[in-house]
Amino acid sequence: MRDLRTTLAWVVEGTALCRLAIDGLDATSYGAPSLLPGWTRGHVVAHLAGNAEAIGNLLHWARTGEPTPMYSSPEQRGAVIESGAALPGDRLTAWFEQSAQTLAESMAALTEQQWKAEVVTAQGRTVPASETPWMRGREVMVHAVDLGTGVRFADLPKEFLAELRDDILAKRGRDGVPAVHGSPAEVTAYLAGRPFTGVTTSDGALAEPLAPWL
Repeated sequence: MRDLRTTLAWVVEGTALCRLAIDGLDATSYGAPSLLPGWTRGHVVAHLAGNAEAIGNLLHWARTGEPTPMYSSPEQRGAVIESGAALPGDRLTAWFEQSAQTLAESMAALTEQQWKAEVVTAQGRTVPASETPWMRGREVMVHAVDLGTGVRFADLPKEFLAELRDDILAKRGRDGVPAVHGSPAEVTAYLAGRPFTGVTTSDGALAEPLAPWL
């Protein structure tokens, strides 16, 4: 079972992996396709920066008691990603760095009691603020892979992959996903709707790809 200390560490590790994946990207490479259909690498990084600010809103909510939604609307979220993806490469990188640093500082400032405060996610779930590091950890870990610059699911912590598989299965519905066989990292990639290799069904056939999750 994941705990706050573990998920906070995954945020740090995942952010470092994103930083590694982003390092050296220029306007041309930001404009190249990511592993997510319809999104460039610039879209992925703009999403990550906007997500850091959105989770920061939830931490503000937990700290002050003032309801602060992640986004004002789905349309606003989409507009932020589109406008961010069009930024010059250096500005997009700087936005990622600044938003990640601000989020890290906000997480470090929360008290034990504030971590217990209830907030509402963009999907309408009421959760304790202590759930937000897991929400952010998933984003930075998975999207570090989506950037397509060399980070793989096999590079992610085994414990994180196990938690992610459970999380995805719970949300997709265990009865809605066929039983498959393969390495833990590749099965996680399959469940997340990302490119995978060597994942087969019980009859030995290659598993059919799933729609992207997250």
